[in-house]
Amino acid sequence: MAHNCIERRENGFYIVGSRVPIDRIVCEYRNGEDAVTIQSHYPTLSLEQVQGAIAFYQSNKPEVEQAMEERRRAEDVYTADHVEAPAVKETFARMRRHPVTRRG
Repeated sequence: MAHNCIERRENGFYIVGSRVPIDRIVCEYRNGEDAVTIQSHYPTLSLEQVQGAIAFYQSNKPEVEQAMEERRRAEDVYTADHVEAPAVKETFARMRRHPVTRRG
């Protein structure tokens, strides 16, 4: 099931049929959130998709964590190249520190 919920794209892993990167799910999961709570932050995702993302992460930690690190480095390069936009750097940092708290 987990492999059916996740797809590899050029810049990381994403929930199939969405624009949600697995990074966001993993960050919330690492912060102690359960699947139901995480799903409530992403109303376009089903609980099964969130559970699949968590299962995929648990089964593929090295590969997922490497992709997450690559994304972080790409964000750092982008912010370094665009110093005139300090809000972008803060946005990336805030996204890493705090889970999304969108509620439907």
